[in-house]
Amino acid sequence: MTPIVSKDSVVYFNTSGYDAINQYLNKNKPSKIFILVDSNTQEFCLATFLTFLQTELSIEVIEIEAGEINKTIDTCTGVWNALSELGADRKSLLINLGGGVVTDLGGFVACTYKRGIPYINVPTTLLAMVDASVGGKTGVDLGNLKNMVGVISESEMVVIDSNYLQTLPANQMRSGLAEMLKHGLIQDLSYWQKLSDLSQLSSNDLENLIYESVVIKNNIVIQDPTEQGIRKYLNYGHTLGHAIESFYLTHPQKETLLHGEAIAIGMIMEAYLSTKCLTLSSTALEEISKIILTTFPKISIDSSDYDAILSLLIHDKKNENDTVYFVLLEAIGKAAFNCTVDEALLKEAFEYYKNLKHA
Repeated sequence: MTPIVSKDSVVYFNTSGYDAINQYLNKNKPSKIFILVDSNTQEFCLATFLTFLQTELSIEVIEIEAGEINKTIDTCTGVWNALSELGADRKSLLINLGGGVVTDLGGFVACTYKRGIPYINVPTTLLAMVDASVGGKTGVDLGNLKNMVGVISESEMVVIDSNYLQTLPANQMRSGLAEMLKHGLIQDLSYWQKLSDLSQLSSNDLENLIYESVVIKNNIVIQDPTEQGIRKYLNYGHTLGHAIESFYLTHPQKETLLHGEAIAIGMIMEAYLSTKCLTLSSTALEEISKIILTTFPKISIDSSDYDAILSLLIHDKKNENDTVYFVLLEAIGKAAFNCTVDEALLKEAFEYYKNLKHA
């Protein structure tokens, strides 16, 4: 697969990615290599990754606990301290081997340690391959508020090796598919249609769809790297989805949702809002709801929780002057940003989702 070039980084695929890493090491000769993993990638991915490195340079492995709950400044402090204790300097290289938590947090750690050291992302989950590791967004959560602290700064490169997907459970694969579906909904009707029957996809089909998903995101990011305009399209489903994810993350009586599970709910609800506020047809809404619920389990959201979830919307990063802005759809494949929605409609969207029948 041809590498995908962005403004300051390159996305490589499969074995060509390891060639690119080794060429980088040979050319730049970092003083030390640090590999950030979580407890899952330490067990399932690290040994495989190390077999591809061709270097005599010193390698240190830093492990964090897996899960969104650990995507915090406290975890960053532990990694910063580990880098310092292990002698990392400004010529050191950090390789982030893992899912979105590892690439988001690791990128932020690299961008802030000694005012910035280079880093490479090697995503091991579908979500990280098509979204989290690409585009230069790094950061951590602030309490239960998603990605509130971070910077935009691209990695030296991203290496996507689909073989790591063999280590994933089904729910993690679904989580990544949410972002792929989103890319079709906001930008490309034909891509959405390719994803409409996931049961018929082969592994080769999936590789090609991952590639197309990265192309869609990269084309948007190149035009608007700092999210002043059309990069906001990538937040479709995320305004309500992040609020739902945050609520379930810290509620003592709720089961934590994966990112993609929450975004899937957000996409259905925001599609409903799109029929009320923009020109999305009721037929398109029905199609979106059906396809998403074919892939994602229906989540029970109590009516008594609506206000608590909606109270989290004010913390969304797209907001300005205390106004909550949404990305909505004019049609499948055509999005609009900076849309405002009445609170009554928001509660209607929750009721619409609540009354849907699982596919």
